[in-house]
Amino acid sequence: MEALFLGHAYIDVTMLADEMPAGDEKMVARDYAVSFGGNAVTAGFACAKLGHDVHLLTTQARDWLGHMFSEMADAYGIRLHPRKVARSSLSFVLPNDGKRAILRARDDHYLQPFLRLDISSARVLHLDGHMADAAIHYAKAARERGVLVSLDGGAMRPRLEELIDFVDVAVVSKQLCKQMSFSESEMLAWLKSKGCRIAAVTVGEKGTFWCGEDGVPQHLPSLHVPSERVIDTSGAGDVFHGAYCASFLERPEAGWREHFEFARAASAHKVQHLGNEAGLPGREDVARALAEFSETAAAEAQV
Repeated sequence: MEALFLGHAYIDVTMLADEMPAGDEKMVARDYAVSFGGNAVTAGFACAKLGHDVHLLTTQARDWLGHMFSEMADAYGIRLHPRKVARSSLSFVLPNDGKRAILRARDDHYLQPFLRLDISSARVLHLDGHMADAAIHYAKAARERGVLVSLDGGAMRPRLEELIDFVDVAVVSKQLCKQMSFSESEMLAWLKSKGCRIAAVTVGEKGTFWCGEDGVPQHLPSLHVPSERVIDTSGAGDVFHGAYCASFLERPEAGWREHFEFARAASAHKVQHLGNEAGLPGREDVARALAEFSETAAAEAQV
């Protein structure tokens, strides 16, 4: 086990349509994709696609969607450690003009305790804040064993503040900043005060505000993907997390700016494809995005 990813699983149905029907209207989508979904889950698939040994502790039901998810994981060589629920969770994703609307149905009523795994051989633990009891257990175990703990702080979730006490790399969203009434700079300061070695806030087209172990605020602009090539931004953040985990596993001696630069190129690849699976980058895709796209031209960003 190189890496353990822990979070809630979905099956995503992504539909590309010019407009949404209302009332009794019926419309036909231009395209669709069915794939795995969930923050840490998609990140784990991205890390596996980039060549790493990924284990995934996640929810799973004994229904046809659950069987579909198992087959998807098997295709990428991912070892599943399921926590049983009655029904699989489902997302309908509707990309539109560089944004996306999402309607979810989630079953997070666990039918069993989480599995206790030996993570002594792992080098990375990545969490998305779901399944708080398991997340805190494994974050504490990872801290004791010197395993890097990464967090996707996409939104406020139960016991998140407690969890962050055991996180090394916290990359959170603008949404979490709003929920906690923090500016980006205040969020970075708070994460550092909680003991995070690397703190970052992703802000979509504005890129990533972050600071390293020296505490100096930095800004990493996004890569400019022409608007006509942006198809589906859903999952781009999850691919970002999976890619920096992969970069760390490949080159642990490199700086975190390099890991984040690799990750933003992976995200630039993702947004050009419909659905999570089609958007997973290989190493050649990341290299192509790095070579093809320049940093977004914008006024000097202030943290």
